[in-house]
Amino acid sequence: MQFISLSLQHFRNYSKQTFLFSPEVTVIVGVNTAGKSNLIEAIFLLATGKSFKAEKDTQMIQFGYQTGRVIGEAEINGEKEKLEVALAEGGVGARAYSKRFFVNGVARRRVDFAGIIPALLFVPSDLDIIISSPSQRRDFFDTVLEMTDRAYRMATIAYDKALRHRNALLDLSKETGVRSQEQFEYWDHLLIENGNYLTTRRQEFIDFINEEKKTLLPFVATYDMSVVSKERLEQYKGAEAGSGVTLVGPHRDDFFVDIYDRSGEQKNVKHYGSRGQQRLVVLQLKLLQLAYIEQKLDQRPLLLLDDIFSELDTAHIQDVLEVITKQQTIITTTHKEFLANNLPKKSLVIELEQKVD
Repeated sequence: MQFISLSLQHFRNYSKQTFLFSPEVTVIVGVNTAGKSNLIEAIFLLATGKSFKAEKDTQMIQFGYQTGRVIGEAEINGEKEKLEVALAEGGVGARAYSKRFFVNGVARRRVDFAGIIPALLFVPSDLDIIISSPSQRRDFFDTVLEMTDRAYRMATIAYDKALRHRNALLDLSKETGVRSQEQFEYWDHLLIENGNYLTTRRQEFIDFINEEKKTLLPFVATYDMSVVSKERLEQYKGAEAGSGVTLVGPHRDDFFVDIYDRSGEQKNVKHYGSRGQQRLVVLQLKLLQLAYIEQKLDQRPLLLLDDIFSELDTAHIQDVLEVITKQQTIITTTHKEFLANNLPKKSLVIELEQKVD
């Protein structure tokens, strides 16, 4: 797979602009207000069907406009494909939408659109995966599993729908003091069926992480699984009645990482590791994500590195630079000197003028 070009129309700070990319490494250079991350967001949108920055889809539309468009051209299995995401502000009735997807002009659902361009994103906030909230570690699961498994994407959609409806029922029951078990049965079934698929695939991914060789720092990952079943829903029935939300299931999942001290004893890196060890673990986890995608799809994904070099020391920068030529890579940075002597001959450098994000 090769990502060839990106065209933006009223997307973030871009009115109308097209960018071409090297089949090896493209470096996008600019100050913090130049719109570098917006380009990475647009490519990620084409790869996954969603933003890693926007809380609402309409936030991606350029201020003062009601529609925006992101178009990407890629060569996939020897054929050129045109992928497009159309964004819209407002709209009324059944035809209203905020985001639509097209492949070669044919409308697609997000579940069928995502993953056509396999891509892995690395942003500065990823360096806090170990010490951040469980939701960021769940995102770590979902990023790679949605990319490699359509059934996982389907199960995520179904699970989220069941969870919303079930929580609405719990909230209503809390307000009224009345609980209709018949209303819960349908959503409980969906929650259990799809939740079990999610936890099975997450466990497989953790097993892969533990089985693979660690080149930066040895560690063991443990999946803190929140099993959802009839028995556990019954067990937490009283607590859920008081809280008004579902208390078990993969939306409560987490994982933790143990490193080894000098005596060989395992220690939780979040609580006992240095900041340097924590960052080495995160870098290793990102490399393992790359390896997992390659194994599942039999190809390396497009690697997107968004301004991470300003957050890394020299040794960590070198760890990242060793992998950038193993697949097509697009890098944003404020300073070319981070990469000066480490770029292949066919690298392309794009320098952005200062803009307001």
